[in-house]
Amino acid sequence: MTAITPDTLLAELHKAADAVSSLVAKLTEADVPAPSALPGWTRGHVLAHIAGISNAMARQLEYAARGETVELYDGGYEGRTKAIEMSAGHALAQHRADLDAALERALRAFDSLNGNAGAVGAAGWRAPISYRGGVVLDGGLALWRELVIHASDLNTGRGPETWSRPFCEHLFTFLAARVPEEQKLVLQPLGMQPVTIGTGGRSTVISGMVTDIAAWLAGREPSLGSLRASAAADGVDLPELLPWPSGVPAK
Repeated sequence: MTAITPDTLLAELHKAADAVSSLVAKLTEADVPAPSALPGWTRGHVLAHIAGISNAMARQLEYAARGETVELYDGGYEGRTKAIEMSAGHALAQHRADLDAALERALRAFDSLNGNAGAVGAAGWRAPISYRGGVVLDGGLALWRELVIHASDLNTGRGPETWSRPFCEHLFTFLAARVPEEQKLVLQPLGMQPVTIGTGGRSTVISGMVTDIAAWLAGREPSLGSLRASAAADGVDLPELLPWPSGVPAK
């Protein structure tokens, strides 16, 4: 699988942010309170969450640049949820303004790392942050996931079938944590080499388009209908997966 370098990640973050902005630019006022692809959430909830995680990750980098760490959200998970609920019902113009500002802040924080030459810039990507006890690079990967997946969650016709191969391959690695202890999944994307995740003794082959496999692992609806599961050459149901691997409850 292709390794995600800081340069590659930075380019992907810009592409993902542009995609989100393009989708939001096409929304109407009536679209905001309409259902998203996430149960119980409107598009307004998703927009508020994208703005919130973008600001939160920007703050991680701003503190890291000073050699400090800070919790991802003010008030933790409860603070995150309260902020989303308070902002979900905003008018479209306010959502656009909040999202534009948040994305600009986040991209500026990541761009500043590559504005530093040589070892200084490389060290910036390795600076500790509080998110998952990781480093700035982990935060960048997280924001990439949030932007790409939640762009599909807006339910505007841009589904998982638009996810890039490098993004799907990244999800295979990150979401391996969702495989139950007793399971081993052999992921067989069409036209690609198989990828094995999990170390259990019960082996299941998951075949289909790479985007459908990634969508299923991410808890989203595969959009191309290609997904199949088999064990010992017999068709079986798709196995149950563990919760999303996160320091806070999934969404």
